Amino acid sequence: MSVPPVIEVRDLHRIYEVGAEKVAAVQGIDLVVEKGEYLAVMGSSGSGKTTLMNMLGCLDTPTRGSYRLNGVEISTFGDDRLAEIRNREIGFVFQTFNLLPRSTAAQNVELPLVYAGVKAPDRAERVREALAAVGLQDRAEHRPNELSGGQRQRVAIARALVNRPTLILADEPTGNLDSVTSEEIMAVMGELNSWGHTVIVVTHEQDIAAHCRRVVRLHDGGVLSDQPTAAAH
Repeated sequence: MSVPPVIEVRDLHRIYEVGAEKVAAVQGIDLVVEKGEYLAVMGSSGSGKTTLMNMLGCLDTPTRGSYRLNGVEISTFGDDRLAEIRNREIGFVFQTFNLLPRSTAAQNVELPLVYAGVKAPDRAERVREALAAVGLQDRAEHRPNELSGGQRQRVAIARALVNRPTLILADEPTGNLDSVTSEEIMAVMGELNSWGHTVIVVTHEQDIAAHCRRVVRLHDGGVLSDQPTAAAH
């Protein structure tokens, strides 16, 4: 049997009602992402990239259209089913790191496993693996305020990895970092992809998108272009 795409989106729409007005944030998007792809979603403010990201990450539901994740139609799922899928299938990396300030790096990475009901000995081993994958095994007991911005983002990446998700979604992952640290974080992302993870990066920066192998550009809620990058060759 052939493996279904990780993401298969058909005629996806998201319309928000603002008072009496209807605002179409996403309009008729078609998108297929195969297992192991590494792509960037680009677009100016208001292009629909955040709305699309939220729907791909099961943080929001489409007004109409189809979204299949690993071959399963999830566009009609309720909040509980979506929360389950988010925790099991999707690893998130955010611009602002979203780490708990009073928890150690290891405790921050462990959180998704706690929610998933993984037993403590297994959790400890998987946290060690995830921190080692981003080169931070020696920072496990440090709190976020004891880490640099780049190290904090690595902790966030380890947290995204720890449940062994199908898909890693990174929303402006270098937005709060200097250019040297941004390059380091994108090198980590590239390494994750080389291990077989499907990675989608939302960015407005061309030099960040250039690390990916495919760039989907959005404009006014639709796909303006979908092309391979030089990194794909």
